[in-house]
Amino acid sequence: MSKLPLKNVKGDSVGDYEVADSLLVLDKGDQAVHEAVVAYNAHQRAGTASTLNKGEVNGSGKKPWKQKGLGRARAGYKQSNVWRGGHAAHGPLPRKYKKKVSKKVGKLAFARAFSAKIDQGDVTVIDSLSVAAPKTKEFTAVLKNLGLDRGALFIVAETNENLLLASRNIQCVELVTANLVNTYQMLRHKNVIITKDAMAALEARIG
Repeated sequence: MSKLPLKNVKGDSVGDYEVADSLLVLDKGDQAVHEAVVAYNAHQRAGTASTLNKGEVNGSGKKPWKQKGLGRARAGYKQSNVWRGGHAAHGPLPRKYKKKVSKKVGKLAFARAFSAKIDQGDVTVIDSLSVAAPKTKEFTAVLKNLGLDRGALFIVAETNENLLLASRNIQCVELVTANLVNTYQMLRHKNVIITKDAMAALEARIG
């Protein structure tokens, strides 16, 4: 059994939370984590960069000047990529950067990242997470009580409007549900704060 510190929103210790060692994956999955992170970052790319090709640039097909006799370099059309206002040579066009990751690899990657966080002692379990009003100062008080001066990833079983509004303007703080958290989010943040209900959901998801 791996023991995690269990606290309340005031930062007081209320015991330990035990995680079965059978759920932890520490001997494999590094390549799966790499593939999952690369795929996630690829999905964030809009792929909307676009340049004009030869047929889309404004200009006629008339030859600028005759081929020989003027002492100048020969030119065939005004839309040449070496001329100002010409087309872009081999420029980017709209495309998709999507990479496929199988469910099996994705599950292994998440289990490996989650297990690494537990093994490094970066995970803290809290009994519950709630704020009285949808105000930033309410969530800032929670961070202060937990000693999180550099933000954290908060994983809850279910979100509500108060939590979302109170946490969204705080730098380096991310709030996500247990069924939607991904490998990249788990690795991005140094500290991971998980509610007891969310912890149970994560264990079910991994197991």
